[in-house]
Amino acid sequence: MRPTLLFSCLIVFSFNTNAQQKQKDTTKTLNEVIISANSLLGSKFEAKNRTGSATFITPQELKKFGHTDINRVLKNVPGVNIYEEDGFGLRPNISLRGTSGERSSKITLMEDGVLIAPAPYSAPAAYYFPSIARMNAVEILKGSSQIQYGPFTTGGAINFLSVPTPTKNYGTFQANYGSFESRRIFSEAGVKAKNAGFVIQYMNFGSKGFKELAKGGNTGFDKNDLVAKLHLTTNKDKKIVNSLDLKLQYADEVSNETYLGLTEEDFNKNAFLRYASSEKDKMTNDHLQFTATHTLKIGNFMRITTTAYQNKFARNWYKLDKVKFGTQNLGINDILINPSLYNNHFAIINGSVNSADNALSVKANNRNYLSKGIQTKFDYHFSTDELIHDIEIGARYHYDEEDRFQWVDGYNILNGSMNLTNSGIGGSDTNKIASAKAFSAHAMYKLKYNKLTITPGVRLETIDLYNEDFGKTDPTRSGNNLKTDDNFVRVWLPGIGANYKFSENISFFGGVHKGFAPPTNKKGQIAESSVNIEVGSRFNHNQLSGELILFYNDYSNMLGSDLAANGGTGSLDQFNAGKVNVKGLEFLLNYNLLSAENNLVLPVTLGYTYTDTEFLSSFGSSDELWGIVTKGDELPYISKHQANGSIALEHKKFDISFSAKYNGAFRTKAGKGSIPNNLKVGDNFILDLGSRYHLNQWISFTATINNLLDKTYLVSRTPAGLRPGMPFSFSGGMILNLL
Repeated sequence: MRPTLLFSCLIVFSFNTNAQQKQKDTTKTLNEVIISANSLLGSKFEAKNRTGSATFITPQELKKFGHTDINRVLKNVPGVNIYEEDGFGLRPNISLRGTSGERSSKITLMEDGVLIAPAPYSAPAAYYFPSIARMNAVEILKGSSQIQYGPFTTGGAINFLSVPTPTKNYGTFQANYGSFESRRIFSEAGVKAKNAGFVIQYMNFGSKGFKELAKGGNTGFDKNDLVAKLHLTTNKDKKIVNSLDLKLQYADEVSNETYLGLTEEDFNKNAFLRYASSEKDKMTNDHLQFTATHTLKIGNFMRITTTAYQNKFARNWYKLDKVKFGTQNLGINDILINPSLYNNHFAIINGSVNSADNALSVKANNRNYLSKGIQTKFDYHFSTDELIHDIEIGARYHYDEEDRFQWVDGYNILNGSMNLTNSGIGGSDTNKIASAKAFSAHAMYKLKYNKLTITPGVRLETIDLYNEDFGKTDPTRSGNNLKTDDNFVRVWLPGIGANYKFSENISFFGGVHKGFAPPTNKKGQIAESSVNIEVGSRFNHNQLSGELILFYNDYSNMLGSDLAANGGTGSLDQFNAGKVNVKGLEFLLNYNLLSAENNLVLPVTLGYTYTDTEFLSSFGSSDELWGIVTKGDELPYISKHQANGSIALEHKKFDISFSAKYNGAFRTKAGKGSIPNNLKVGDNFILDLGSRYHLNQWISFTATINNLLDKTYLVSRTPAGLRPGMPFSFSGGMILNLL
């Protein structure tokens, strides 16, 4: 295995003239890597040389399709299991190696190396998700190499790299327009001086939506995203180099999105229908992030990187929650599962009858989030004889909270339109604050000897979780009815990985580490725990390269969460799902059909993921997604078989790319054997196309087609009812490079 990024720096400056071959290899390596304080990998070269599974999605790969939907970006990464919800990827459900996918709440999400979920410890459900359309690259870590990045260490970590500060002056502008009145405007400008750099980026994108309300109306979204970065540094030719990076990011969103899906019968008639009682459903949110990163580089051997950060996120998802007929008040999920049993309630939902006042309960799911902290990382690299050493020690102090101040408004429905009949009082539905204080630390040691690299490491998570419930009759939070709860957890998470490079063409790697996910603030709730093993091989020969990985996750205690997003009550209470085994295979193959001497490049990629899950104990829950679980059942919302492929014809003047994704059928409630039709999301095969034409160095044109074959397909039966994927859509645009 070739040296990693920081080892490469060490070798170039510290090896003597007796190690000429090593110097030659290292010099070649330096041209392939990117040094960045906020990245986990930095390049495909680094990803290929980890002692655990790793994927780096380059800027060039992101530009091929110009997707605004993270689901479509990650579909080509083995080991990633996703189920869609809104068709635009605004709030994705991402699973890595069989972790629970609901709201991506069981993986570590970062932007520029900083935790980005609204409250990653106290309320990790990712109702905010960074806009992939503004990102420069994406890094995905799985296996033992992820224990540096917590708190979730079972499935993996995803880090989004935003626009870097520039190496030269430049400006770019892009505009796209397409189906459903979808549009995107993107502008970016960077200025570079000797010891400074500044970049600013603005994007607006949105759509009128592809779903249809009976009386018309916008079912789409509108989103703004702004990023500004400033980089300051002392002279880089000095032994001690100081640099400071400041980042400001702001985003806001208005999306006319609903939790209300369709019955089976209505989905088969018109998959893109929206019921009349979802007319008022709307998500509004805004996100503000500020980070300051100081990097101290001492010679070519030592680096200390410290980042202070603060994220604020406010959201109100105003959406239909319950329907009342007579004295019976039912949740929308119960009604849509049994529309014939609750036919009077369902008639109110679809607007075919007029209702009494307050028959429709529309919940203002109002929440405010705060996440802040400081983290530091110390890197030291040195060599002794034929050994290369890399020591990394990191620590983070973090605080986050979720403030729920919610109410319910009453509506009736007359002639298919909703009318407000009662205004709720703030805090009368939910009025509580959940918070967490966490200290984490990790130590990683990398030892390289000839062809062997070993990376033992350990992570510490110390978490104090707290809950203040003010009750439904204390909107001023005087504390008269205050109920509190707290939980504390401390855990050590060891891991070790190894890589042996037999030759330049083939290497084998493997690792074992302890998996972890924090519990809630409920006193006595224990954390999720597992032992995770992977073994794999990376290979290349001429134009052919690939990897094959086997993984096995042995849960001693899996946690489930009561989320409204998966048909539950939304209490966020966790429950013990007991022992679970998840095992699988990840396969990736890349081949260039044309020789390197041609002006044309024709890369082909094939990928496959097999995921097998099994509960090893029985239990019962009120959560719709889990239900009554019997030993031997499979996890819901995990496809056993996934496959993807792509082929691209690339030239310096143009490129055209086809991407195909097969998603196997999965069950929507835990069970085993054949999947009943009413608990099944069937398989689908979706083909996308992306193309670019460069008229000259200043002007380029783009065209993208999603769902080229115009397949109508089911993606989910949660939060409440059946939901479709995006139909055929086309967008075209122009890119102007101003400098």
